[in-house]
Amino acid sequence: MRVEIAAPPVLTAACHCRGCQRMSASAFSLTAMVPAEAFKVLEGEPVKGGIHGPTLDHYCCATCKSWVFTRIVGFDAFVNVRPTMFDDPKWSRPFIETMTRDKLPWVTTPAEFRYEAFPEMEELQKLMDEFAATL
Repeated sequence: MRVEIAAPPVLTAACHCRGCQRMSASAFSLTAMVPAEAFKVLEGEPVKGGIHGPTLDHYCCATCKSWVFTRIVGFDAFVNVRPTMFDDPKWSRPFIETMTRDKLPWVTTPAEFRYEAFPEMEELQKLMDEFAATL
């Protein structure tokens, strides 16, 4: 499966929740939040997989079952893409980290902002503005 993003991400994050740990088979997942209109599946058919519904729909490659992107129900303006799926993921340094209450004790990231859970919706635009200033 191949995807394309036609605009820079509006935010990058590392999520330490147990669901992301299990789905990524790692200590955390990486996310690049992109405008939905800038996201496109180029080839392959995404299938729902992993831990999903009623608020999260995770999509995986039908062939290899890798977790590729997530759509948050009611948050239709954005798609959360796994940046490590791209040929060159070096740009994907996490700007924030979420669910640090579940973070494994030996994990460190270069994230500038940390949240025990998730940032409040009112805070999201400020974070996106600060992230945009780093691009």
